[in-house]
This record gives sequence, structure tokens and C-alpha cells, in this order.
Amino acid sequence: MALLARASLTTLSNICLPQARRRIKLSSFSYGSNNFPNVHTNRSPVCCTKLTPWESSPVTYAPSETDGEQFLEKGTSIFDRLNSEEIAEAPETATEELAGTNNGPFVQRQLLKLPMWVLGPSFLLVTGMVPSLWLPVSSIFLGPNMASLLSLIGLDCIFNLGATLFLLMADSCARPKHLNKPTISKPPFSYQFWNMFAAVTGFVIPLIMLFASHKGFLQTQLPFLSFAVLLGPYFLLLSVQTLTEMLTWHWQSPVWLVTPIVYEAYRVLQLMRGLKLAAELSAPNWMVHTIRGLVCWWVLILGIQLMRVAWFAGFTSQARQQISSTSTHGL
Repeated sequence: MALLARASLTTLSNICLPQARRRIKLSSFSYGSNNFPNVHTNRSPVCCTKLTPWESSPVTYAPSETDGEQFLEKGTSIFDRLNSEEIAEAPETATEELAGTNNGPFVQRQLLKLPMWVLGPSFLLVTGMVPSLWLPVSSIFLGPNMASLLSLIGLDCIFNLGATLFLLMADSCARPKHLNKPTISKPPFSYQFWNMFAAVTGFVIPLIMLFASHKGFLQTQLPFLSFAVLLGPYFLLLSVQTLTEMLTWHWQSPVWLVTPIVYEAYRVLQLMRGLKLAAELSAPNWMVHTIRGLVCWWVLILGIQLMRVAWFAGFTSQARQQISSTSTHGL
């Protein structure tokens, strides 16, 4: 009986163990000196909605009802749509902050410019009108010699100094409020052409008369030193005026419209002084008529310059009205 029981147990173990081995596959691996079984099982996925601290949250955008058809209208991505209005408002805010911070220095500059409105014309009065109106001719004219010529040139140089200071002050007052903006004030080509034409005509006419006198076409002849005393300062100041105008055109200064008026007004007084000196020198009639013709010519040119000032004032007001109208329509 005992032998029968052992035989039955061995047969049962031989039947059950292969089935268990099919269900669980055992494999051993060595860890140090020990062997452990490794059981392979099927792992099911685990869903978790919580994010780790180092992961960023996804970008979500939900359009509101007020957006309507304007959803993603300004750009191809949601970032263009979200930031477009903020970017448009940023320059305006920066401009307002900049204007607010610069108000203090701007007010100080304006206060410093106020005395120039009186100081600049005062230089013209002291250097130009006072010597011509109150200084007697006998103190600067001693006859047809070099001393008289140098005295007359000295008077005109004093006026030129005052005119230069006046133009510098006028340029400073005409600058825009914000100095970071470039000042562009370029005269039209027609204005430059006619100013150069007037200057060349003022040069050529007296030289033609002098050449005709030396060739014997005009009687009586006038010595060259007497001619230099009468019209030498006139030629010198006309050259200085032409150079100053060309510099204002090149630098695009706002005083290009004022420069010829300053010099031409003084030129009329200069030629009237020449008429007095012609009487002292007993100049021939053709010389007296030449000086009178030059007076009439520069009075005419001065009137044209004043007409241009009126035209420029009307043109500027019209341009400002157009700018204001376009800005109101844009708003």
C-alpha cells in the first residue's frame, strides 16, 4: 500500500508542474552570489492628470462671444491676436512718458530763447543803423584814398558781424521743440535761382559801366580808386551775402528766407551813402545814374523777398490745416 501511495504522488506532481510552468515562466538572474526569480507580468497603463512641478501648463485660448468674426483676424497665430493691441499701445505710452520727462528742459530752453527776440534785432540796430544815421560822413571820408576805403569797409564789417549774430539767434529760435527730430528746411530751386540771378545782376551792371568808362564809351572817365571808394564796400558785402545764403541752403537752416532781407535792407542804405560820396567826389553823371539804378534794383528785389515771406506764411498755414484735418479724419 505504501508503494502504491508514493507512485500516485509522483505521477500527480509530474502532471501539475508542467501546467504551472506554462502559466508562470521562471527565470533566474544572479545578483551578487544569490539567484532570484524574475516574474514577467502584463502591466496596465495608469492615467494621471496631475503635472509635475517642472512641467509648464498647456496654452489654452477660448474665444469669447464678443469676438465674433474677429477671431484670429490680425495674425496667423493666437499670439498675434492677443498681443497686437498691446503692441500698438506701447509706442503711444512711451511717447507720452518721454514728453513728460522732457517738459522741464524744454521750458528752460524756451525761457533762454525769450531774450533773443530783443537781443538779435538790437545787434542789427547798433551795428547797422547807428553808424549810418548818426556818424558824420566827414569822419569816415577823407577823400579818394585808401584810408577812406578802409574806413567804409570797416563800417560794413561791423554790420556783417551784427547780421551774423542776428541770423544765429534767429536760427536758434526757429528750431523745433524736440531737438531729437531733424530740422529740414530746404528752399525751392526757383527761389535759389532768382536769388543768384539778382546777385549776379548786381555784380555785372557796375562792372559793365566801369569797363565802358575805361574804354572811352562813357565820358568822363572815373579813376579806379574813386570807383573803389564808391562801390568797393558794395561788392564786398554782396559777396558775403551770396556766401551766407549758400551756406544756409547747404545747412538747410530755417533762416534762408530772412538772410537776403537783412542784407538787402542794409544795401539800400549803403548805396544811398554812395550817392552822398559821389557828390563829394564830383563823380560823372553816368556813375550817379548807375548808383541810382542799383538803388531801384535792390528796392525791387527787397519787395519781391517780402512777397515771398507772405507767400511762405500762407503756404505754412495751409499745410498745418491739411495736417490737422488728416489727423482728425484718422481719429
